[in-house]
Parts: sequence; C-alpha cells; structure tokens
Amino acid sequence: MAPLKFRKIAVLGYRSVGKSSLTIQFVEGQFIECYDPTIENTFNKTINFDGQDFYLQLVDTAGQDEYSIFSRSHTVDVHGYVLVYSVTSMKSFEVIKVIHSKLLDMVGKIQIPTVLVANKRDLSKQRVVQTEEGKKLADSWGAAFLESSAKQNDTTVQIFKMMIQEIEKADGCTQDRKCDMM
Repeated sequence: MAPLKFRKIAVLGYRSVGKSSLTIQFVEGQFIECYDPTIENTFNKTINFDGQDFYLQLVDTAGQDEYSIFSRSHTVDVHGYVLVYSVTSMKSFEVIKVIHSKLLDMVGKIQIPTVLVANKRDLSKQRVVQTEEGKKLADSWGAAFLESSAKQNDTTVQIFKMMIQEIEKADGCTQDRKCDMM
C-alpha cells in the first residue's frame, strides 16, 4: 500500500460565502446555521482518492476583500486553493478574481492548482451570478469548477477530491503515472 500523502489546501473567498460551512461539512458532516466570522481555523481529514490515502490539512481563512493583505501562511507550503464565491453575491464573484490575481503574484506562477466553487446554489431565487459566468472564469484560470451547497451537502466531498486531482495533475501525477512523493 502506498504511503499517506500530505496535502495542504487553503480555502479562500469573500466574507460569508460559506468557506467554513463547506470545510466543516466536509470534515465533520454537519452544517452550521449561524454565521460566525472566522479568523482562521485548520482542519485535518484523511480521504482516499483513486486508491491513495491523502492526509489533508485545510486552512479555513478569514474572509478577504479586494484590499486585504494576504498572510504568508496562505501561500507557504500550500499545495492547492479552493476559491469560494456565493451565487447570491456579485461582489464575492468580483473579489474572487482579485484574490486569484494576488495569489498568482505571491506564489510567482502563472497557474496554481485551483478549484473555483460557486456556493449557495440552493438559494436559486437570490442567484445573481450565473453558472456560465463561473465556468468561464474557471476556464480562463485553467481551474476546476463546481457549484455547491454546503447546506445540502451534495458536493462537498467532490470539491476536495477535485482539489486533490488538480494538485496531482500539477505534480505530473496521473492515472498512468503514479507519484509517491510527500
């Protein structure tokens, strides 16, 4: 059996888009109804993907805006990024573009393993950001894209499995070429 692989993933986005809700739903399998602004939390979970066990360290960050100064902890030893916006907030969609741009500047790369998540899809009556807009943005970044609802817990596991897949792809690991690096 292959050794456990460690992957550090940062979850970033504008305030109250559901970063903590997605993370807690994935790690603990529960939805927290009340909004409590996050300073920064770290969660750990082991998950099997494609026959390989991964030990994930998830950094659930405080909400950022276009003027936020990024903490170095959001880029040091981070393997991939889950960037979250709310389908009910055009502001969160605009801010996620700025966050992505700042990330690229900080890590000094033109592309980083990223999953763009359009959260709160269960609030369809309040939707202001269309699915096509999110897909188009993700495509322009070379990122994976997924719509989700932390409340309904229909795709939270899939988000993090997609993230592992994006990290492995960036590392040159594929179905045909397995990698055993930490």
